[in-house]
Amino acid sequence: MALTDGALLAQLIAQGAQEGADLATLRAIAEEAGEAAAGRALARLGLDDPAAAKDMGELRGLLGAWRDAKRTAWKGVVGWIVRIAAALLLAGLAAKFGFWDLIA
Repeated sequence: MALTDGALLAQLIAQGAQEGADLATLRAIAEEAGEAAAGRALARLGLDDPAAAKDMGELRGLLGAWRDAKRTAWKGVVGWIVRIAAALLLAGLAAKFGFWDLIA
């Protein structure tokens, strides 16, 4: 008969209280408490079903794609700003040195 959720933890705590709680019992209590807490946290997040690992993999993939797209967009924006600044600089230099007079 398998004990579920907090039943095993409660049994270990009772055993620890009766026996004076040796190191192995305390470690077992800590391990069971951690597993129970992790299970509750996953259940609250809706990640306690068998498909959760696949869902998390897909979400990580989407997040990675979003970060790549954001990085690419920023590089594009910065590239265009640099091109516009260079064009304005060249136009300003051309106006300053009278390049427009040579064309007309």
